[in-house]
Amino acid sequence: MKKLFVLILLVTIFNGCVRENKLRIAIAGLAVESSTFSPAKTLEADFKAKTGDDVFDYYPFLQKDSINRLRAEWIPSLKGHALPGGIVTRQAYDSLVSKTLKRIEEKLPYDGLFFDIHGAMSVEGIDDPEGDFIKRIREVVGYNTLISTSMDLHGNVSYKLTQESDLITCFRLAPHEDAIESKKRAVTNLLDRLESGKGKPLYKSRIEVPILLPGEKTSTRTEPGKSLYAKVNPETDKEGVIDAGIWMGYPWADEPRNHAVVVVYGDNKEAVKKSSEYLAKSFWDVKNEFEFVGPVGTLEKSINLALKNKTKPFIISDMGDNPTAGGAGDVTWTLDKLLRRKEFKNESGPSLIYASIPGPKLIEKALKLNIGDYVEEYVGAEVDNRYSPPILLKGEIKSIKKGDVNAKTEIVIRTGSIDVIVTEKRKPYHYIKDFTDLNLNPNQSNIIVVKMGYLVPQLFDLNKGWIMALTPGGVDQDLFRLNYKRIKRPIFPIDKFVKEPDLKAVFIPISN
Repeated sequence: MKKLFVLILLVTIFNGCVRENKLRIAIAGLAVESSTFSPAKTLEADFKAKTGDDVFDYYPFLQKDSINRLRAEWIPSLKGHALPGGIVTRQAYDSLVSKTLKRIEEKLPYDGLFFDIHGAMSVEGIDDPEGDFIKRIREVVGYNTLISTSMDLHGNVSYKLTQESDLITCFRLAPHEDAIESKKRAVTNLLDRLESGKGKPLYKSRIEVPILLPGEKTSTRTEPGKSLYAKVNPETDKEGVIDAGIWMGYPWADEPRNHAVVVVYGDNKEAVKKSSEYLAKSFWDVKNEFEFVGPVGTLEKSINLALKNKTKPFIISDMGDNPTAGGAGDVTWTLDKLLRRKEFKNESGPSLIYASIPGPKLIEKALKLNIGDYVEEYVGAEVDNRYSPPILLKGEIKSIKKGDVNAKTEIVIRTGSIDVIVTEKRKPYHYIKDFTDLNLNPNQSNIIVVKMGYLVPQLFDLNKGWIMALTPGGVDQDLFRLNYKRIKRPIFPIDKFVKEPDLKAVFIPISN
């Protein structure tokens, strides 16, 4: 009995020591794409910030009893993710950052910190919000804490962000089907450097590539994006290189940091130099090959093509007001043009689903009525009315759905042969379920018009014909129509280059 007691005591002491010696890693981050060409504002509530253990909901690879969860003691502070939109208000940014720093400070010290951001957040009065944010985190955690930053490839990588990040990586696919994989890579790299005792990589190279292109021209589904991004992973397999990334940047913010960047880091200076210069030159060499990843045209051309199509459904991307790129999501220009077309005036016309338009006043009125009732009210253009005013939408209530995390309430209004999805708040429509939950059948609709750029996977698989319409809005795909004043020049494709840019490796000092 005495021996058993001693054994239990030793096991308890051992487990206690293991727990005591576990790596302590914090989690923090704010993610949003913010268009400075949109009149919309992003508020604190839009980030739907999670704190404490709720933060783990974002990360399947850090669920309870998962391998990576057991490798360290994880201390989540605050993680917020907002739908792309307009510039973030200074009040929202200051409040969220202050709350994050307070939570981080309460649990000091840390061996590491996982900094999960997008990289295209614009804030009133701040040119480099992510750089500012990480610097303020450094002031709390100090420079003995390893910070691993995970980003979207459409984010912007400033000098400050690169310097303050010990490890940094980004997605390698667009659409971002590798988002979770990339975040896991950021965490795995952090754990490996801490567990091995190697700590901060010795060398970081950052090369600014003077290119600024929209995502609709740089998808990795098609060339040259496919081959360009396929070159990234082999570089990380080279001796002395830990990770590498190509950031496209975000074209709808007029800021000096907005341009493409290549970052490579590792422990061998020559290997890091060669890899970064190789990727930067590879990008520059194919710049003229980037075209829209699908057919494009005016809205009129797009509608005419859709009407001629014999198979269902034909999808039109309403690109200029894409809410997943930063559009306000309430521009009525396209819907107005559709409602004026004689082909859709009668219920017997070609079936068309329009997704979507915010109309809180119509929602309020319709909720007092029943399915099948007639309703009319103005919708859209409460935020962005530069191209078209609010529309008086008249029609039959076909379905009502409450409780959506983004839209809050959704109502389908049938007018002629068009089913218009009206939302309380803006929402992207990326999944078949988004439509079927509203008793709509996207497979049987002749035409679907959706506020989107390149098609996300489910809609890509669904389409039997597709065109991207060059429509107006806060994320206009025609960059030549945007009134840039502050981005670095010259930049491709807006400017002509008299001589080749300097694409030599620039080594960033280790954070200290």
